[in-house]
Amino acid sequence: MNTLNDTKNTNFKAKISAIITAGGTSSRFGSNKLLENIEINGVKTSVISATVQKFLPFCDEIIIPCHNDIKEYIETCFKNDKIGFAAFGETRQKSVFNGLLELEKSNNPPDIVLIHDGARPFIEPDTIKQTIEKLKTHKGVCVGVYAVDTIKITDVSGNILKTIDRNTVFQAQTPQGFDFKTILEAHKKLKNENFTDDSSMLEALNIPVFALKGTISNKKITFKEDLTL
Repeated sequence: MNTLNDTKNTNFKAKISAIITAGGTSSRFGSNKLLENIEINGVKTSVISATVQKFLPFCDEIIIPCHNDIKEYIETCFKNDKIGFAAFGETRQKSVFNGLLELEKSNNPPDIVLIHDGARPFIEPDTIKQTIEKLKTHKGVCVGVYAVDTIKITDVSGNILKTIDRNTVFQAQTPQGFDFKTILEAHKKLKNENFTDDSSMLEALNIPVFALKGTISNKKITFKEDLTL
């Protein structure tokens, strides 16, 4: 059983699991970006290995929905019984749902679950810690950053229609953290829809989600130039 005492925080006790999505096709990148090499704090590693390593100290269990090549790669990098796998889905939502169902099978399902993009290796440990802390009082937490640029709304032809207040524009990232039973039930109710992130599912069910300010550096690797971070 994980506790935040382990990370020099509070005595909040809960079973904490994570789902790290790794089933994408990397179509905009041109190759499997999760297997690309990066350097973090002077250490060279792959994108997916760096991401998994960030969550291991905080979690009792990590489920990775992915293709067989990623599964085999992870198994060679980590000899850790915390790590398990689930089938990837046609969409991100279906992949996450597969991960949740895998956690549900356990004799001891988690109390909370963190859902994170495998292509976000620059997540700060303190952001993970804060997400877990906020789940003491919230059913859902979405990490992100407020917009710093002026935000314009356009029509399909590119004509600017209006400018909106950037102070209320929150750009969602991951991790997104949830009470496990709440997000599992949301996925079951909305399984025939197509949401691009999990906090949107709670929003659709009128369940409040807390916006936790993260860091700009927590960028999702999408294009090759993103590796220069």
